[in-house]
Amino acid sequence: MDKNTFTGLFLIMVILAGGVFFMRPSEAEVKREQQVQDSIKNAGLKQPATTTKPTVEAVKTVDTAALKGPFGGNITGVEQTTVLENENLKITVSNLGGRIQSVEVKNEKTYGNKPLVLFDGNQNKFGLNLNIAGKITNTNDLYFTATKTGNGVTMRANYSADKYVDFVYALPANGSNLDFNINLTGFNQVLQGNNVNLNWETTLLQQEKDAKKEQEHSGPYFKYVEETPDHLDLHKDEKKELTEGKIEWFSFKQHFFSAVLIPTVPFDKGNLEVKVSTEPGKIKWYGANMTLPFNQLAAQNYNFKFYFGTNKFSTLKDQGHEIEKQVDLGYWPLKYINRFVVLPVFNFLEGFNWGYGLIILVLTILLKLAMSPLTYKSYVSMAKMRVLKPEMDEIKAKVGEDNPTLLQQEYLKLYKQVGVNPIGGCLPMLLQLPFVMAFFFFFPNLFELRGESFLWMKDLSTYDNFINFGFNVPFIGDHLSLMCILMTISTLIYTYFNNQISGATGQMKYIGYIMPIIFLGVLNSYPSGLNYYYFLANMLTFLQQFLIRKMVNDDKIHAILQDNKAKPKVEKKKTGFQARLEEYMRTQQQQANQKKK
Repeated sequence: MDKNTFTGLFLIMVILAGGVFFMRPSEAEVKREQQVQDSIKNAGLKQPATTTKPTVEAVKTVDTAALKGPFGGNITGVEQTTVLENENLKITVSNLGGRIQSVEVKNEKTYGNKPLVLFDGNQNKFGLNLNIAGKITNTNDLYFTATKTGNGVTMRANYSADKYVDFVYALPANGSNLDFNINLTGFNQVLQGNNVNLNWETTLLQQEKDAKKEQEHSGPYFKYVEETPDHLDLHKDEKKELTEGKIEWFSFKQHFFSAVLIPTVPFDKGNLEVKVSTEPGKIKWYGANMTLPFNQLAAQNYNFKFYFGTNKFSTLKDQGHEIEKQVDLGYWPLKYINRFVVLPVFNFLEGFNWGYGLIILVLTILLKLAMSPLTYKSYVSMAKMRVLKPEMDEIKAKVGEDNPTLLQQEYLKLYKQVGVNPIGGCLPMLLQLPFVMAFFFFFPNLFELRGESFLWMKDLSTYDNFINFGFNVPFIGDHLSLMCILMTISTLIYTYFNNQISGATGQMKYIGYIMPIIFLGVLNSYPSGLNYYYFLANMLTFLQQFLIRKMVNDDKIHAILQDNKAKPKVEKKKTGFQARLEEYMRTQQQQANQKKK
C-alpha cells in the first residue's frame, strides 16, 4: 500500500469515527423517542419499519384526544376490501372511507386487451363532509366496519354508541346498476346546519387507443330537473357552480363508458370540476360536490343509484332521466337526423346479426337510394348548365370580362329564356349535406363499433394505423390511415368527374380539390368506420352518376332548352328574390357606367 492510499484511508476512518461520536442522540432525544414508540404501541398502530424520528403525520395519528373524541374508533385502522360481483360488474369497496375503490366493467376490454377498470386506487375519494361543532369531518378519512350480506355490504362508522354513519351497497344479480344508501343515525343532536355535502373525486383511466380523442369525448355531464342535460368543457379545465335548479343526476363520462350517480331526491345544488390529465394512462380528473338537505331527523336517509357501464345509446335510454343525451349526436338538426333516422335504421340492420362492415355498407346504400331523387335533379341541373356553356362563352366573348355586372345580366337573360335555374344543381346537394355531416358525429360516438373489426381495420371505432411513422408529421400525425387514404382518393376522383359534369372552369375547377386534401389531415385520426362510410358514399355516387348518364341525353336536354327559348314568354310575377337581384344588377351597372364617364 503506497503512502497516498494509506493517508486517504486514515482520514476516512477519522471522519466516520467523528461523525458517530458527535451525531449520537442525547439522553433527552432517546427518552422522547421511547415515549413516541410507547404511544404507538398503546394506540394499536404498527411500529414504523425504521427507527428514525417519526414523521409529523405519525404523531398526528396518535393524538389521544382525537382517539377518545367523535369517530375515535374509526380514525385508525388497516385498509381492507370487499368485492361485490355480478355478470356485468366487479365492484371493490374499501373500508377506508367506506367508498367504492374500483369498478371493473366485465365482458369489456381496454384497447390493450386488459380488464376494463373505470377507476382504481386511493385517488378515488367518496364521502360526506359533516359539520360537527364547527369542524368539518370527512368520512373519506375514516375506517369503516364492513358487514357483508349476500351481494351487498354495509359500511359503518360510529360517532358514538348511538350515533353512526352507514353506507349501504347492494348489487343486483343482473345489470349495470348499484343501489347505494346513506343512513345518518342520531346526528340531529350534533350535526350543524340544514345540509350535508357529498364529495366525489376520481381519475378515469385510459381505455381507448387514442388518448387524445378519448379526452375530447370525455367530460362531466349533469341535468337540472325538467331541463336538457348539459356538460362542462370537453377540451380544457373548468369548474362550474350548479345553482340554477335542483340537480337530477351527474356523470363522469368517458368516450364509451360512464359512471353516473342518480339520487332519488334531486340534489339542492352543487359544483362540478374537470381537469385534463397529462399522466400516461389517465384521461381526466373529475370532482363533484353536491348538497343534500338535512332535516334534523333522528334517522336521515339518502337513496341513490349508480350506473357503471357502456355509453350505448339504448342502454343509457333504459336508465331513464335522459341520460342517453350525453351521447353526442351532433348539433341541430344533425342530432335529430341521427336520433330519429340513422340510429333506428342502424338498430334495425343490427338485428340481422351481420358484421358491422356489412351493416355500414347496407346503411349507405339505403341512404343513397333515399337521396337518389335529389341526386338525379342535381345531375340534370348541372347537365343543363354544361350544354349551355357554348352559348355562355359566346356572350362572354361579346360582352367581355371588363364588365362583370353586365356579363351576369346577360347570363341571367339566357337562363330566363331557356328556363334554367343556375343554382338548381346546388340546392339538392345542400339538402343532402346535413345527412353527410350527421355521420361525422354518429360514427365517432357509436359504442357498437368499439372493438369490431372489418378487413384490415381491427377496430372500427378508431383509426387504422396502416403506416406508423414513429414520430409526428405536421398536419398528419404519427400514422397514416389506409381507409382515410382511400376515402381521399375517391373524393378527388369524384371531384374530377363532378367538374366534367358541371363544366366548371378557371379557379372553380381547382377549388374542389382543396377540401379532400384538408380532410386527409382532419380525418386521419378519426374512426375508420367513418372513413369507410365516406369511401362507400363516393363509390355509390359514381355508380349513381353512371346510371343517370345512361338515362340523361345531353342532345335531348339541349333540344328542350332551345325549345323553351323559342316559345313566347308569358310574363310571370317576379318573386321578391328576383326583384331584388335585378335591382341590384341595375344599380351595379349604373355605378359601372358612371365610373367610365
